[in-house]
Amino acid sequence: MPRALLSVSNKSGLVPFARGLAELGWELVSTGGTARALREAGLDVQDVSEITGFPEIMDGRVKTLHPAVHGGLLARRDLPEHMSTIAEHEIAPIDLVAVNLYPFRETVAREGVTAADAIEQIDIGGPSMLRSAAKNFAGVWVVVNPEDYERVLNAIRQQDEGSDTNTELRRELASHVFSHTASYDAAIAGWFASERDERFPESVTITVERQQSLRYGENPGQAAAFYRERTGGLDALEQLGGKELSFNNILDLEGALLATDHYADEMACAIVKHTTPCGIGVGESPLKAYHKALACDPASAFGSVISLTRAVDTETAEAISALFVECLVAPDFEADALEILRRKKNLRILRGKAEWYPSEMDVERVRGGLLLQERAPAAVDEVGWKVVTTRQPTASEFADLRFAWKAVASVKSNAIVLARDGATIGIGAGQMSRVDASFLAAHKARGVGHETGGSALGSDAFFPFRDGVDQAAEAGVTAVIQPGGSVRDEEVIAAAEEHGIAMVFTGQRQFRH
Repeated sequence: MPRALLSVSNKSGLVPFARGLAELGWELVSTGGTARALREAGLDVQDVSEITGFPEIMDGRVKTLHPAVHGGLLARRDLPEHMSTIAEHEIAPIDLVAVNLYPFRETVAREGVTAADAIEQIDIGGPSMLRSAAKNFAGVWVVVNPEDYERVLNAIRQQDEGSDTNTELRRELASHVFSHTASYDAAIAGWFASERDERFPESVTITVERQQSLRYGENPGQAAAFYRERTGGLDALEQLGGKELSFNNILDLEGALLATDHYADEMACAIVKHTTPCGIGVGESPLKAYHKALACDPASAFGSVISLTRAVDTETAEAISALFVECLVAPDFEADALEILRRKKNLRILRGKAEWYPSEMDVERVRGGLLLQERAPAAVDEVGWKVVTTRQPTASEFADLRFAWKAVASVKSNAIVLARDGATIGIGAGQMSRVDASFLAAHKARGVGHETGGSALGSDAFFPFRDGVDQAAEAGVTAVIQPGGSVRDEEVIAAAEEHGIAMVFTGQRQFRH
């Protein structure tokens, strides 16, 4: 009689799986709460202590770490000496293991969890059984994911009917195990590092799971897939309409959400193209915020990704439907608005919130390695801001400066933003010199009919020379916000004084390469 050992924290699908095995003539062995759940379902179960001849001890810390378990898992069925050895020691083979591990990650994610609670959720016996079974996958079925229960039952039925063609499935299930235990160990190592308040430990393990395959990458000919590190990020967005997401769509979604992160407490809209905003606006309604964002650069908005911080209503849906848009993401959609948007068959509609965890890092790949950095904060901290010119900004100028400082944080460097009345009116992005970024922002603004006189300017880094300020003055800018910190700050401030421009230093740089 084949034997299955079942010991799971996640009991989803457990009973139907165990019942299916029992109907196929399998003996069931289990532990603790899993055995209880199976007995309550009317199934015959043998406690693991009956096959080890040793009771569970230390509150269950030691129960499966025994030769009767690991000998039954590791014995190679194709080696007579292995089989005779376990027979000599009265060890029966274990032909299937279904184990999922103590919920360590879920435990440490809870508010107020103690170190003692976290440590008790470090599974020892579970990973050991999984690794033993996975190493011997040619003779032992190993299941770590409840989603695989039905596949395994079907494969066993085919095997019993004399058509065992399951080598690749067994190998796949084994690979799932080692990916799963590696991810589990990485989470534990990361927790220990956080307990030591060590932001950059000596070694870092990043494990991800494939969320979906993509048609191609940035360009046809480049294969691509989307992997998730955890749940609750972009994978939490529910797609309500449109084609499958592409590689570039996902990049632009991140750029759009990054832009609106800075306006989480306001009704804001960001329109993004190639991961950088071509317009950002705030308003009393979604429609007004959208129109403000669109007015900054309507030509570039063609084929864009749009993010809104509030639910999309019917009026906003009608307005957006008039433009070719790749993706629209918002916390929610009114029913009528959703019906309107779904008429655009190519528009990918996404609902929900994709959150960053506070401890998550930005990661960039370089040849032979990775660069990790703390994520820049979304909240604007005005502590340390200083007016460095004789002229103080007016109340309306200061409001525009705050808006511009939030906006420029999501624009690719070198970045300059011109703003007025809660909207970007000109954006200069990704330029090799700051004076060119200033020129481009003014040029883009005037190109769509915006009056640049009286606008506020935000710069993601300091002006290295006065020419950027001179360029701003030529455009009629009356207030500038920038980090400061250049060796020529006095020259730059003097230029602002000459032109009657009010200037604020933040002391914070916002490069985004």
